[in-house]
Amino acid sequence: MKEPVYAAAGNRYDCGMQYRRAGKSGILLPAVSLGLWHNFGDVDTLSLSQKKIHYAFDHGVTHFDLANNYGPSYGSAEETFGSIMQRSMAPYRDELFISTKAGHDMWEGPYGIWNSRKHLMASLDQSLKRMRLDYVDIFYSHRYDPETPLEETLQALTDIVRQGKALYVGLSKYPKEQLEIAYRFLKENRTPCLLYQGRYSMLVREPESQGILNAVKENGSGFVAFSPLAQGLLTNRYLNGIPDDSRIARGGFLKKEALTPEVLGKIQALNERAAMRGQSLAEMALAWLLKNETVTSVIVGASSVEQLGDSLKTLNHLSFEEEELHAIEKILM
Repeated sequence: MKEPVYAAAGNRYDCGMQYRRAGKSGILLPAVSLGLWHNFGDVDTLSLSQKKIHYAFDHGVTHFDLANNYGPSYGSAEETFGSIMQRSMAPYRDELFISTKAGHDMWEGPYGIWNSRKHLMASLDQSLKRMRLDYVDIFYSHRYDPETPLEETLQALTDIVRQGKALYVGLSKYPKEQLEIAYRFLKENRTPCLLYQGRYSMLVREPESQGILNAVKENGSGFVAFSPLAQGLLTNRYLNGIPDDSRIARGGFLKKEALTPEVLGKIQALNERAAMRGQSLAEMALAWLLKNETVTSVIVGASSVEQLGDSLKTLNHLSFEEEELHAIEKILM
């Protein structure tokens, strides 16, 4: 039997999603975006990936975040997304804000990594083919390249926009000094950096201490937080130790050394504070980031529709009393 054609929920923009402006731009992102890092590759089923994309869109999530080497294997997340676009999401392309990135290792040889003009342009061409798109909404330099002249990288980003392959350009994980240089260069070339993507959570505060958030705000761009749940630490997953099926136990990016007794104590105390708010720890952790108006969106991953639904519950309670913020800050000190 032929698979029924997907029809998006008619109330998708009336179900509680908040859309936030990225600095001084026309970009409006959902407060919660869906990242396709580790749950949309060729090790995952297409049917489950499609269910998550449909569920997200039906609940107002219009921003889908990818990169050239997301998977595993490299490129497979974009291929999965491209299949879903072709099968069911193509009619809604103009409602979607799709991002991809380049700069980490992708293919063999000297041009398969970092930020040369050749790598960035070749990578984006490959990404567009995998995703079956004519353009992406934003293309990021995924990380600062200390070897390639910064001007070469930034000129490539500018030219990508002028070629029509991306509507906007962004930067990810750039140190503040190089970020400030990039802001000036891109603005002077009339392709301003309108989104900066960085790792930020209750347990990772470098965007604050390194002045990144201030730089983002002062330059009229928005901040997109990835790993807002510290790769699962800021959930109920590790409150009582390390489950056998957890990321730590599987030996992934999250290492056993990350869950120190001190971190465990903080997580447990934060969980108690979340319960006082009528939220899960994950819901409160996302809301805590979104209290900052410079944070345009938080990117969540999801291994299931249910997990994505749990993340979206944060939208039910985004505000904090001053007493709550002081108590949370005391826990995090």
